[in-house]
Amino acid sequence: MNTRHHANARVRVKICGVTDVAGAQAAVAAGADAVGFVFARSPRRVDIERASTINEAIPPFVARVAVFRYPDPAEVLDIAGALRPDLVQTEVDPALLERLAGRVRLLPVVHDGPGLEQEVAYVLDALGDHTPILVEAAGPGGRGIAPDWEHAAALAQRVRLVLAGGLRPDTVAAAIARVKPYAVDVSSGVESAPGVKDPDLVAEFVKAVRGPIVL
Repeated sequence: MNTRHHANARVRVKICGVTDVAGAQAAVAAGADAVGFVFARSPRRVDIERASTINEAIPPFVARVAVFRYPDPAEVLDIAGALRPDLVQTEVDPALLERLAGRVRLLPVVHDGPGLEQEVAYVLDALGDHTPILVEAAGPGGRGIAPDWEHAAALAQRVRLVLAGGLRPDTVAAAIARVKPYAVDVSSGVESAPGVKDPDLVAEFVKAVRGPIVL
């Protein structure tokens, strides 16, 4: 399979770690394709009540993503039942898949490092070749640390790769030119403080993604 995305392909944008209505509105106004709510331990963590309020500010054509990290399946199902997210983003394992199969649509997360290929192979075998896969650096996400772009570029030739970590308005065009991802995911790179999205940075980021790419 070869799903490599060419320079003129439309790269999708996810604004992650939104913690309030203003942040969601900034993402929507800028033209983001998806908005992420973090339920994992993080400065950007929200509860169901806050996420429900933010949810109401997001129009139907923008995807809502519930973000977890090695969650308890019951927690995922509780939140998914309350919010009806379009995607559930998390690392996956057999126990989690057994509980969630057919109940939520997954955006699986894999981590750069020695086990990257094995993680990708497991995800593709479990969820299918057309599953988008989010790739981030080893360790916890949301720290503004980029995975190795060389590794990501090689992987993007084979999968629908969502590139996350270390992206900012002034770096994302170069990342897209090098990696050619299916989508990009940003959180800390468009913030004035942890969890506080800066509308100007969000708009600059999306503009940089949508603009022409010089190879």
